[in-house]
Parts: sequence; structure tokens; C-alpha cells
Amino acid sequence: MENSTSHEIAEHGSLEVPSLIKYISSNEVAGFDSTETATELQFLGPSDKQEIQKDEEKGQGDESVAVNHQRKISISISMPLSPEEVQSHNNGETSLGDGIPNSSSQSNTEGSKPPRQAKCYSQPMPKGHVYPEDTEGRVNFGQNPHINRLKDNRFDPFKTFSGRLERQLSIFRGKPPKQAPAKQENNINNTDRPLTVDRYFDALEGPELETLRASEEAVLPQNERWPFLLRFPISSFGICLGVSSQAILWKTLATSPSTEFLHISLEVNLVLWIISIALVASIFTMYLLKIIIYFEAVRREYYHPIRVNFFFAPWIALLFLALGVPPSLTKYLHHALWYILMVPIFFLELKIYGQWMSGGQRRLSKVANPSNHLSVVGNFVGALLGASMGLKEGPIFFFAVGLAHYTVLFVTLYQRLPTNETLPKELHPVFFLFVAAPSVASMAWARIQDSFDYGSRIAYFIALFLYFSLAVRVNFFRGFKFSLAWWAYTFPMTGAAIATIRYSNQVTNIVTKVLCVILSLISTLTVTALLVSTVLHAFVLKDLFPNDIAIAISDRRRKPHKNRWFPLRHGSSEHSKVIENFLKFSNTEGDGDLEAALKQPSNPFEQH
Repeated sequence: MENSTSHEIAEHGSLEVPSLIKYISSNEVAGFDSTETATELQFLGPSDKQEIQKDEEKGQGDESVAVNHQRKISISISMPLSPEEVQSHNNGETSLGDGIPNSSSQSNTEGSKPPRQAKCYSQPMPKGHVYPEDTEGRVNFGQNPHINRLKDNRFDPFKTFSGRLERQLSIFRGKPPKQAPAKQENNINNTDRPLTVDRYFDALEGPELETLRASEEAVLPQNERWPFLLRFPISSFGICLGVSSQAILWKTLATSPSTEFLHISLEVNLVLWIISIALVASIFTMYLLKIIIYFEAVRREYYHPIRVNFFFAPWIALLFLALGVPPSLTKYLHHALWYILMVPIFFLELKIYGQWMSGGQRRLSKVANPSNHLSVVGNFVGALLGASMGLKEGPIFFFAVGLAHYTVLFVTLYQRLPTNETLPKELHPVFFLFVAAPSVASMAWARIQDSFDYGSRIAYFIALFLYFSLAVRVNFFRGFKFSLAWWAYTFPMTGAAIATIRYSNQVTNIVTKVLCVILSLISTLTVTALLVSTVLHAFVLKDLFPNDIAIAISDRRRKPHKNRWFPLRHGSSEHSKVIENFLKFSNTEGDGDLEAALKQPSNPFEQH
């Protein structure tokens, strides 16, 4: 449709105008800015149109005279084609003047239908939005993944600033939560109530309680990748332990009399210490962001009966940095640093050791795991640092506490009660944590006594024997996928190497010197290989941090399915154990005792 714009020109005196402008009346053009006239022209025949044109030519003479007596004259300016005209040209339709499509061919067959009114720019446009609206009247802005991610509220129960911060802090301080509506209380995704330890044992399985049972339901989606901070576990601090312990190793190699023949420079210690500082700062920052953004996830890790042991790792890493500080920077550390670092360890021990002793679901025989060594190693590392600073009573106190609980833990883990599950292959590296505690304990006692005496040698020989007993079992530590659990190799190996150097200073011979070099080389190569693998899996393969299902359990057990065959079709772990026991008690001829499979003997060593 053409759009005409009228400009009024007032004539004062002379009527002379430039020859390029033609003065016409708006009534000269038939159908000008009038949809009614245009609609009438569509239904006229050729003969009628010719008569109308003759009448218009006859009336032009009369209008030209009237122009001279008019004080205001209109000028018609043609505008670009409208979208309707462009569409009609593309469809091959002919149009009558002013861009009105010629539908005379359709008028013969569809004359009874009212003609479709054409639009012009002078008419009001219909109201509405460019984007379609949904059923609730809200505008749908398309399927932009970034907008959809901002609108995704499935992770809100774990967010700190989702309206639950005040309630979470109140519950964390032990105050009873406010009364919530009945609908919210019955919600399976409700995170206002802290999870009890029974829920972790009911909903999770495996020696590390990291696998969701088939009968349970996660509160977070399992079929898609979670935000990075939700997938960043507290066990990531194991990387800090491995790298920072290397700074201590190379400092000891450079300053010990028994390794002077290696001519190690202290610059290696300085470089490794700077790298350790950067790594610890990065991991501390990321986990601090997790505390700020996803406080509920951190709280669930803290209440996890196995994960709580890894909360010692950040403070042990800081103790390692204090022990590995280069002599070129400082040779003496202030005593206040030791007290600041040991206070968090002391309060964590009050919680964990009290639970071991008081019983319940968190008793040691129930939660015994090689990762429990982290709660013991902190005592010996703190005693070592305190004795290096010149303190006496504090280091002896923590050494005594660590020694008592290490003895109980060592017997519990070494005995491997029949009720404990065997560790899967992926967690076999954590067995090297057996070596960490006696290695550090030997060095701590040597610092306290100012000599590597018989007590230090007893602890060192225990660590050395455990090291060799695990190292000869090559098949025990291969054939499984890389994960953060592999970093359990690092600082126990490094601790054994440093203890060997300390022992070599007391007993210097060719055997101890060779042993120092071999253990130090193995430790350094292991840390280097794991650091490269970690970078590769984190930034290239991007599979280092999978979804952490252990923190996504619901606060109540899902209602049992009415169908009795539902657990069998979905692979229930209970029925899997029944099948496994049936195969265990079946004989070679293929006949099995089903009753023996369903009812296990009272004596675990009894055979049928």
C-alpha cells in the first residue's frame, strides 16, 4: 500500500512555484488513501473503469479553476512499497493502482465472501508481542540456552542466596527451624532439615558411601552436568598435599648432610614452594566460592561420615607450606602461626574422635576407612611443625592424641571386620595412607627428642614395611580409571622418603643413601605424573569432576513401589547380594542351595 503524507503550504501573494512541483488535489487520484474506493474498483469491469476515467478527465478542468481560489494546497509524496505489495509481487499477482492487489480472478468464484480489508500505514497496528506467548500469558523469548540456564531453578535448594541462608545458619547453630507449610515439609527436595547419618547409610552404598542405591532418588538431575562448584569436592585438597609435600622433600634433600653428594640447590625448593602457594590459593578460593554460593552442598559434605575426614586436608596443606618455607625467605616462624593452624584441627578432632568413642552410626567400626588416617596425620604434622619452632608441650600433646587414636584405627582397619565392605579398585590408592602416619610420627618424635632415637626408628620401620608390602603388589594398584583418589599415593610416598633421609642422617651408609635417592625419585616422578594427568583430565578431557551424587540424596526414603517385581526389574542391590550368595554356595554341578543363599551362616568362615 502506498502511504501519502500531506504538507500544507500557505500562499502569500504570488502563486508562482518551481516547475518541479505540481500542485494537485488529493481528490484527483481515485482511491487515494481510501480502502473503500480501492475495494469498489476491484469489482468493476473494464467498461465501467473507462467511464470512470472519462468522468475524472472531465472534472479536472473544473478543479484546476478551483485551485486558484484555494489558500492551502496538498502535496502527495510516494513512499516505499509495503510488505503486502512485496509479497504480492513475489506471488505473481497483479495490482491495481496504489498497491491494491487485483483479485478479480477470484471474485468470480468467491464473490459471496466479503473482501479482505487491506492494511495501510495510517491505520493502527494490532497489539501484541513479537515473540509468542505461553499458556500463562508470559512472553517466550525463544530457546536461548543462556536464558534457560538463568531460569533453571533445579539447583536452588543448594544455593545459599535462595531464601534459605537464615534458616541454614540457624540449623547449623543448633536452633530449631521455623514451622514451614505442610506442602514444603512433605517436599522430597526440602533442604532446610540437616540429613542424619542414618540417611547416608540408607541412601548410599559402597565403602566410601559415594554410590546411590537403586531404590533411592536424587534431588538433583543425574542425566546432565551440574555446575562446576557443585561438582568440586573437598577431596580436591589432596592435590595440595601432594605438591606441597614435594617442597619439603627438596628442602630436606638440599639441607641434609647425608644427601650433600647430590648437590641439590635450594632454588628447587623455592620454585616448588611458590607453585604450592599458587595451587593452595586457587583451590582454597574455589572451595570458598562453593561455601558462599552452595552452602548446602558443603554442609552435606561435612555431615557425610566419610567426607568429613577430608576437612583436615586444607589445614594439613597449610602446615606443609609452613614446614617447606624456603630458608632464603625466613628461618624462624612466629609461634602464633602454629596455634592458628592447630585450633581448627583440634575442634575437628573433638567432633570425630568423640563420635568414634560414643558409638551410634558414626562409631569407628562402622565408618572405618583408610581416609580416616587424615584425622590422625594432622596431629603428627602439627607436632612436627611445633617442635621445629621450639615448642614443647603443645607438640607432645598432639603427638600423644594422635598416637592413641592411630593405634585404634590401625587395628580396626587391619582387622577388616566381616561387616566391612572391601574397597573397589578405584579406591585402592588410599591404602597408601597407612604409610603416612608412622612416617610423619617418626620425624615428629625425632624433633621432640632432638635425635632419631629408638622410638623414631620403630615408627619409621613400621612405615617402611607397610610401604614395601604395598609396593610389591603391582596388580593391586592398576587397571582402574584415574580420579582424585590417586593423589593418595603422593604425600605418603613423600613422607616415607623424607623419613628415610632423616634416618640416613643418623645411620649413614651406602644402603641408606641409595634408599634415599630411590624413594625420593619415585615420589617426585609420581607427583609429576599425577599433576600432568590431573591437568589433562581437568582441562582437556573434562572428566575429573563428575556429578557428586553423595550430596544429592533426599532427606527421606522414597516410598516403596507397590509392584513386588519393581526392585528386580531395576536392579536392587539387595537382590544382587542374594544372587551373589547363591552363586557362592552353588556347587560345580550347577545345583545350588537357595536357602543357604538367603540365610547366611552365623560364622563367616563356615562353609557349606
